[in-house]
Amino acid sequence: MSALQGTEEWFAERLGRVTASSFSDVLAKGEGVTRKRYMRRLVAERLTGRSQESFSNGHTERGAEQEQFARLQYEAMTGNLVTEVGFIKHPTLFAGASPDGLIDDDGGQEIKSVVPTVHIETMERGKYPTTHKAQIQGCLWITGRQWWDFVSYSPDFLQENLRLYIFRVQRDEEYIANLEVEVVKFLKEVDEMVERVSSFDFSVF
Repeated sequence: MSALQGTEEWFAERLGRVTASSFSDVLAKGEGVTRKRYMRRLVAERLTGRSQESFSNGHTERGAEQEQFARLQYEAMTGNLVTEVGFIKHPTLFAGASPDGLIDDDGGQEIKSVVPTVHIETMERGKYPTTHKAQIQGCLWITGRQWWDFVSYSPDFLQENLRLYIFRVQRDEEYIANLEVEVVKFLKEVDEMVERVSSFDFSVF
């Protein structure tokens, strides 16, 4: 069984791997600054053996605490029981995902704890923010599941029925196929950068 999310063991399992939460960085276009920055982070992890990320700040701790309440409200509203998991590795690639939860045999869950204005915008659109598409489709790819419930949670609303918004995302095979191609390409570039940086030698002047 994989380690609980946020623990040292969990960070160690993710070390140097492309993760679903950063698949959007892999797909980033334009100048390629975001993509290159993420690539250097993974190279640094592989060459130092240490995680280059940290989620231990006030904002993320509050989000993790609210996530538990969101999960309970989701279960009460839908009747779905959510199984919490750690890091799930891709069977062959140096990649993986840390779902907020798995549901039955075919589903999963992604919870976003947001401010009321963002929550209202999502509810008005009646869908889910496309900024999370790479992460959710990535989780569907890594886990092999068919659907994923995007959950927007904002506990500040006075009306309890407004605090939780759920949108079911179906597996998009075309998107996932393209994502896999891009991840394979990205991992190859990471390997090449590791090799290139490892060959640097400034000991002789």
